Amino acid sequence: MTAPERYPLTLRINGQQHDMELEAWVTLLDLLRERLDLTGSKKGCDHGQCGACTVLVDGKRINSCMTLAVMQNGREITTVEGLAKGEQLHPMQQAFIDNDAFQCGYCTPGQICSAIGLINEGQAKTVAEVRELMSGNVCRCGAYPGIRKAVCAVAGIAGGDNAERPIVPGTVPA
Repeated sequence: MTAPERYPLTLRINGQQHDMELEAWVTLLDLLRERLDLTGSKKGCDHGQCGACTVLVDGKRINSCMTLAVMQNGREITTVEGLAKGEQLHPMQQAFIDNDAFQCGYCTPGQICSAIGLINEGQAKTVAEVRELMSGNVCRCGAYPGIRKAVCAVAGIAGGDNAERPIVPGTVPA
């Protein structure tokens, strides 16, 4: 039996260039976690439904479990590990701390990367838009009010701590 074909790949991950050869079926998430030991991005559902694996590709948020690494050849990848500058946290990381925007922390790296991507996209102008545009990131602990406040604080959106929205039994408020 012959070895599987491998393809050349160059990625700039958290500011560092990586040249490698990979099998075509390796997802970006698996490359980051299993081959580069960047374990901040989590494998939650492995189907693009929870957002725990969210990273930034050229500044845009993407579910890394849903893209093949070879499809990102030549791109700039930023994971949660690449956000801080030395000991100085990224403003979004600090806002998550300041606004108590996490509990168990499993979803936090994906939430933070998604929030930064959301701001980069420039589409969220209101609390409701932040809520909607962050809805692809699930927090099973229900830290949504803190997450919303943190994102709004960094985005400069007033009223991020205003959770005035009817609660419908059987739903999770965001």
